[in-house]
Amino acid sequence: MRRREFLVFSALGGAGFFMTEGLRKDFVLEEASIAEMQEAMVSGKINAVELAKRYVERIEQIDQKLLSVVEINPDAFKIAESLDKERRSGRVRSALHGIPILLKDNIDTADRMKTTAGSLALVDAPAPKRDAFIVEKLRQAGAVILGKTNLSEWANFRSEDSSSGWSARGGQTRNPYILDRNPCGSSSGSAVSVSANLCAASIGTETDGSIVCPSSVNGIVGLKPTVGLVSRSGIIPIAHSQDTAGPMTRSVADAAIILTVIAGFDERDRATSQANKMAQDYTKFLKKDGLRGKRIGIARQYFGRNSRVDKLMEEQIQVLKSAGAEVVDINFPGFGKFGEAEFEVLLYEFKHYIERYLQERGGKHRTLADLIKFNEENKEKEMPYFGQDIFLKAEAKGSLEDRAYRLSLLQSKVMTQDRGIDSVVQQYKIDAIMAPSNAPVWLIDLINGDSPTNYISSSSIPAVAGYPNITVPAGFINELPIGVSFFGPAFSEPVLIEIAYAFEQITKARRKPKFLTTYP
Repeated sequence: MRRREFLVFSALGGAGFFMTEGLRKDFVLEEASIAEMQEAMVSGKINAVELAKRYVERIEQIDQKLLSVVEINPDAFKIAESLDKERRSGRVRSALHGIPILLKDNIDTADRMKTTAGSLALVDAPAPKRDAFIVEKLRQAGAVILGKTNLSEWANFRSEDSSSGWSARGGQTRNPYILDRNPCGSSSGSAVSVSANLCAASIGTETDGSIVCPSSVNGIVGLKPTVGLVSRSGIIPIAHSQDTAGPMTRSVADAAIILTVIAGFDERDRATSQANKMAQDYTKFLKKDGLRGKRIGIARQYFGRNSRVDKLMEEQIQVLKSAGAEVVDINFPGFGKFGEAEFEVLLYEFKHYIERYLQERGGKHRTLADLIKFNEENKEKEMPYFGQDIFLKAEAKGSLEDRAYRLSLLQSKVMTQDRGIDSVVQQYKIDAIMAPSNAPVWLIDLINGDSPTNYISSSSIPAVAGYPNITVPAGFINELPIGVSFFGPAFSEPVLIEIAYAFEQITKARRKPKFLTTYP
């Protein structure tokens, strides 16, 4: 059974479920916000079941070109129906009640869907014993888990020659603005599905750039929280010191709604020990005058690489000024001095934490060596385009007690925290830092992998520091989206949301991909 046939069959049990009889055509699905969906359900224009069906139908119509969704939840309509019954009885759990959400395929769901990180090695693994903590929170809030999205296999941590957005399970995800362009980062399917209006919102994960980059090149909002604000339990790991999950949405308001739901303490993730003190209703920071009085540092070390990006960023700086913000040029003293140390940390932590995950999950493959062997034995399917050099480097590492690991971890954090974000925030007395998120994205190249020219990415400093970062659409270059990032110290999500929301309300740079046929 081909991938598309399986996706339809597993979700719907037959084509008859695609009948749209009774669906409310006066509700426009494309670009609808979470608040607009809630309003439509309150007024009776649509209900959760109809909303889920409309999205599934749209996935079938459009995603054959994009390959962003690998699986539809076979229980999605049943879940939506139960939520509709609750609504009719007067119970509405939260702003996410009845809202269809897609999850990246490295986030555990204890249901009839698979969790594979895009690898065929986990296709037949036992279902996770319980949902990831953030999935539990989403379900409790009344979200409809609609399905799973494609990703760069093993969250782009198998080979340095990989093509972002490719996995053995899901194939090559494509950028919806120009189909021969790369979707970037490991949360590629999560970004593309949101941009193409295949869900209300999605959840991605980031170690370094995997929320920010796909969000920016696919023209959406991506919010990477502070490490420790959102639990990682039940998420296939790379590195405990940098991993986090976060919302990927078409607006800052929707990102704030989702962050409000998924943030909080989880006893299974010790990094969240302070989360309950920091978690709050982030929607109260959606202020149109949120730029007024803010002092924002412009990270000039990311300029000078692409003249068109520089020009667009200068225009955005004028937006900040016109909205009442003060701007000041800043430089990071530790800029470019932590890359090798970061990679060393990722190699050590990946080996340790992936083996812990595999052993807790159960199944045939329990170690990184098992995965390496599986890839070799199935290289025609698993390695048709690139190998597993990162896996081999990680396998050669020792334990987290090794001096090399501890020194690399110390160097990474010092360069990005003490001599990085914390240093410039204190020195320049700023509320946040602004930088370009990306340059026009490169062509898909399954032979050479990701080899962009004029590459720009400002994600690494906040990612390695474990600090928050939000990217917002800023404009287009040759019909390709360009994002602007705002990042800051640990747990500065409230001020970043204020800044990003105010910026978004002025610029309104988000626009849907042109290639998509209008489908109500």
